[in-house]
Amino acid sequence: MPNRLADEPSLYLRQHANNPVDWWPWCEEAFAEARHLDRPVLVSVGYSSCHWCHVMERECFEDDYIAGLMNQHFICIKVDREERPEVDHIYMDAVQMINQQGGWPLNCFCLPDGRPFFGGTYFPPVESGHGILPWPQLLLRISKHYKEGRDDLLENAEAILKNMAHNNNARTSGEGQWDNALLLRGAKALCQQHDDTLGGFGGAPKFPPSMKLGYVLEVRSSAACEIGSSNLAGRIDTVARTTLDAMARGGLFDQLGGGFTRYSVDAQWKIPHFEKMLYDNGLLLDLYAKGWQRYREPLYQAVCEEIVDWLHQEMLAENGGFYSSLDADSEGVEGKCYVWNPEQVADVLGPEDGHRFCTAYDITSAGNFEHGLSNPVLLDDDFAARQQLGTLREKLLAVRRQRIQPGKDTKQLTAWNALCIRGLSQAAFALGRRDWLEMARNAADWLCDTMLDSDGRLQPVCYPDLGPRGQSCLDDYAFTIEACLSLASYIDWEEPGASARYVSRARELMDVAIARFRDDRLPGFFFVADDHEKLVFRRKEWFDNAIPSGNSSLIHGLSCLFALTGEQAYARELEDFRRACIQNADELPHGTSHAMAGLAADALGVAVLKVKGVGDLEPVRAGLVQKPWRRVFLQHTEDPAQPEGYQLCVGTQCLQPDEDFNAVLTHL
Repeated sequence: MPNRLADEPSLYLRQHANNPVDWWPWCEEAFAEARHLDRPVLVSVGYSSCHWCHVMERECFEDDYIAGLMNQHFICIKVDREERPEVDHIYMDAVQMINQQGGWPLNCFCLPDGRPFFGGTYFPPVESGHGILPWPQLLLRISKHYKEGRDDLLENAEAILKNMAHNNNARTSGEGQWDNALLLRGAKALCQQHDDTLGGFGGAPKFPPSMKLGYVLEVRSSAACEIGSSNLAGRIDTVARTTLDAMARGGLFDQLGGGFTRYSVDAQWKIPHFEKMLYDNGLLLDLYAKGWQRYREPLYQAVCEEIVDWLHQEMLAENGGFYSSLDADSEGVEGKCYVWNPEQVADVLGPEDGHRFCTAYDITSAGNFEHGLSNPVLLDDDFAARQQLGTLREKLLAVRRQRIQPGKDTKQLTAWNALCIRGLSQAAFALGRRDWLEMARNAADWLCDTMLDSDGRLQPVCYPDLGPRGQSCLDDYAFTIEACLSLASYIDWEEPGASARYVSRARELMDVAIARFRDDRLPGFFFVADDHEKLVFRRKEWFDNAIPSGNSSLIHGLSCLFALTGEQAYARELEDFRRACIQNADELPHGTSHAMAGLAADALGVAVLKVKGVGDLEPVRAGLVQKPWRRVFLQHTEDPAQPEGYQLCVGTQCLQPDEDFNAVLTHL
């Protein structure tokens, strides 16, 4: 018999609909039942493409004995973290406080009112030799402690919530004076943590460091990083190029089908967890486009092209928006669709070309993955050699597409679509691809036309048969503001004057964010709005994780909107953020990199290039992208007060108009 999840729209919840666990979706009725029966609550969080979520489901949640323990002693709630990030954040915070680490599946035990007191991530069904308590034993211990030692659990819950309240504001008091030198020191400290041999920051597992590299590349645009004896500019170049190269050639990148997987389990970037997430690819598309604009490395252009091809082939919905993710597993086996052995390659390419391909892509009889299978990893750093293998990659991809494919989560998320729009806009302009810019524009129009309700508020998730639903969080607003502004930066290249619509939309959304999410007493914006369903805690997110924090993203939006409009309200909000970021900039730049990138862009000065009386803007685009990336808004205007030609404003300073574009360009 299916449980309560059978009729839920979330693919992740429906994946658990036939478990013998008596799952509840997240709802007040579940907590009311817990209070009525006086049972603790298990909040179990994951997502549809998560490999270890599938493992724990097969091992524990499909087991009748284990499910019986869960049903007897707990009220069990299953949550899709992509559908309800505000719930996931609270319980992830709790588990990280308890264990100093977190991840998915996330399993958090709570009092009947939802206050967390204990939790962890993956638990095996039996002793595994890794020091992790088996799930059945943990269930029985928690249940016994709830009945016999509840005061201890109450004390744990109160301590966790007090720590959450402390973390909301402890490092963001706004005391002291902001100094732009903090940005240089932070970039230098970040570069010191870099793995100069293999790329990335720290050891395994390695996640794509999109925000960290975005920050150091932003600082790289400052002349200040070339002054003095530290050679910060050269150091940034080493860091950025080493990691961009390593990720592009490694198994994190799908060498046949394009697109990046979520993270590498090893330090060499060879073997990923194979799920592909829309947000990673939006962030990395933006990063590789900026990397290409600075370094002119053809590999970075190829990566951009192959990410967009993957987006178009696999993730683009008919409505113009993008789907969420592809599963790590197919046929119940992680990575099965993606891996090869030499015999399989030779069957497709023939012995000679097969050997050539296997030698180039680390496919051996021993295998670099499991069971003698290999995930393709490009060993040669010669781009010309890579390009010569293009036909062979296409042949293998055609055969791979005949395999059973990983599952696709077709829900569409506002925040993740916004990150993708930002990356598409940047790559389109950098590489002169009007078709990509049109793809970004279509997605932005779908988002603004469909995901905004009649009151002008965003909705976070859209299901194919149900349409938009839910209460948006700060990320939805902040990322959509950034997406609208990125599109506004470049859309006049395709349609002169179209930027005004997207700037206007960004202003409207920023005004809602300020009105509904801002903390009126202390710096920062809450993750949920003031009229959101009441949760056990209203938290602020200051630190980047797999995606930027909403507060970090707002810094970019406020900086751009002040440059475009001159409205002092945006300047005041931005100044509050500067003061709030002083301690994090000095001590934790690696955790707040997107905020630091926004403050660095503002310190350099957001540029607005106004153009009048110029029919073809392609030479303007080509001239702008000859220089390393910086935030520039290209605006075609018919304002009678604006002189013919070009006028550049940087920050609050506008230069004299000039009919010679090249003369104006020298000021950038």
